[in-house]
Amino acid sequence: MTELKKHIFFLGIGGIGMSALARFYARQGVLVEGYDLTPTALTAELEEEGIRISFTDTVDFIQKRPDLVIYTPAIPKENNLFHFFIDSGILMQKRSVALGEITNQFFTIAIAGTHGKTSITSMVAHILQFAKKNVTAFIGGIAKNYKSNLILSQNPDYLVVEADEFDRSFLTLAPDIAVISSMDADHLDIYGKKESLVESFVEFAAKIKSGGKLFAANHLQITVANDVEKIYYGFDSSASIIASKHRIENGRTVFELKDQFGDIFSLNTFLPGQHNMANLSAAVGIASQIGIDKQTIEEAVSTYTGVSRRFDVRLINDRHIYIDDYAHHPTEIEATLKAVKSLFPNKKTTVIFQPHLFSRTRDFAEEFAKALSLADMVFLMPIYPAREKPMEGVNSEWLLKMITTTCRMTGFESVVEDILKHQPELLLTLGAGSIDRIVEPLENALR
Repeated sequence: MTELKKHIFFLGIGGIGMSALARFYARQGVLVEGYDLTPTALTAELEEEGIRISFTDTVDFIQKRPDLVIYTPAIPKENNLFHFFIDSGILMQKRSVALGEITNQFFTIAIAGTHGKTSITSMVAHILQFAKKNVTAFIGGIAKNYKSNLILSQNPDYLVVEADEFDRSFLTLAPDIAVISSMDADHLDIYGKKESLVESFVEFAAKIKSGGKLFAANHLQITVANDVEKIYYGFDSSASIIASKHRIENGRTVFELKDQFGDIFSLNTFLPGQHNMANLSAAVGIASQIGIDKQTIEEAVSTYTGVSRRFDVRLINDRHIYIDDYAHHPTEIEATLKAVKSLFPNKKTTVIFQPHLFSRTRDFAEEFAKALSLADMVFLMPIYPAREKPMEGVNSEWLLKMITTTCRMTGFESVVEDILKHQPELLLTLGAGSIDRIVEPLENALR
């Protein structure tokens, strides 16, 4: 069991999920070390917390044989350290397996979905923490209330985890309560077709423990075991949890929510858009299910400040509004742009978008073009390859020709200058790759 190990090495320690797990073990007194390809603000934080990290895959960095190596599937198989650990016969586990072993020890709330899982995970974690519950949470982003992707309790009564469908990682989990927010086609480089992805979510639902609960968006049809209760949330009167009476007041979203027990909540949040109302519906439903009182839930929602790179309002002044968001799938881009337009209906929107993965760009090119065309102006950056090799004919210039609104190419060297020349009323940076590198320079330039 990983909790008994004294020395763990992380291959790909800078990833958002890997770094949370590394922090968890380090705070248990385990000696944690790691490797990642590129230094980032997150790896700098880990180093400040006492974790030793190498940014080259040379084996000279290894001073002492670790008891366990935890790795991410994003690590290329030609990585020298990966081969060194295999040849050394050291126990190796995927991150998902290590996380699964941890969840087996606690009452676990697992949040899955192709969209919304990071937001819902952080919302649930915040409500529980605000209610003074003993909670440990692994979040797939930096929760702004805590400036971390890990909330830690020494003796947790609840474990809240983001359940990642990539590489079928979430199938290592056996939750007591689960959420499935969406099952849109994605990761087709892994699944091949949408039907296979949906099948994996059905398998995930089958992992829920006997007597458990599944909270699902009300447009999803998912079969569960007879002793697992399905609780649907959404905007339809047929749902168990219903959001309604949505309005904007003083730049905040106000709406009513009826939970599965019939209680009526008045919720107030800085987050706009129906997708965020749905995310909060799931989080409030879970909080009600475990017995948190109505007033505490309402106060917790009003104090929730979000997740970095999830509708992250960076700047509002007389000349500019700047929002950064992780949206990297057409459905997410459309939802974000519609939310922005509902909040700022008279502002012209300018988007800087960095496509993520050649395969995703190829598979959803028409959908990307349609979603991006909701903006008034689009600056398109080169595709972020992540784990992929280039694909012939698939590039941002190809995507640009399909976008029907005003659009042009930009890059890291020119983007700040391009934006200053353009002087946007409302600027959004969208993408899941390295686009986060330009957020602070853009914010400073627009100030």
